[in-house]
Amino acid sequence: MANIQISDALLVKDYVSGDERALATLIKRHESKIYGFIYSKISDRDVSNDIFQDTFIKVIKTLKTSSYNEEGKFLPWVMRIAHNLIIDHFRKAKKMPLFRETEEFSIFSIMSDDSLTIENKIIAEQVEMDIRKLIEGLPADQKEVLTMRMYQDISFKEISELTGVSINTALGRMRYALMNLRKIIEKNQIVLTN
Repeated sequence: MANIQISDALLVKDYVSGDERALATLIKRHESKIYGFIYSKISDRDVSNDIFQDTFIKVIKTLKTSSYNEEGKFLPWVMRIAHNLIIDHFRKAKKMPLFRETEEFSIFSIMSDDSLTIENKIIAEQVEMDIRKLIEGLPADQKEVLTMRMYQDISFKEISELTGVSINTALGRMRYALMNLRKIIEKNQIVLTN
């Protein structure tokens, strides 16, 4: 008998209807991709395993409450859940990766200098808090792309897969986010370096 692969959407439907094996099939099908994505951001096997498990606990809860409606987009949806849990992990650990100096936004350079004095470290932390507040004021789609790119070093290709938009759209959102940040900084005459 030919082994015809059942679509994710059908497996989700079967699981919601009570077939526990359908979920096991879904996990097995996507675990290497999802775990690989988590591990690439965390680089710690134990923490990655925890986040992987938490991701599927969240998936199960959502499917059990029938509030899942990502028709045919199971994997990007699960990846978004994993991505949000990774952000939560960094927030809780208060060790969000600092920005690296890039052409994208030079004001972040103050935070990547390892030779900062105590005083400059305090200033850098204040700058980071100020920037986070400014980022919070951006439209949701721009904020999402900027956070993924700058804080988590996610490539634009991955961002496009996770958010379900084209690479060009993701690049456009990033460009607008940076333009808006610059406008806010100029308008408020915020000084970000000493």
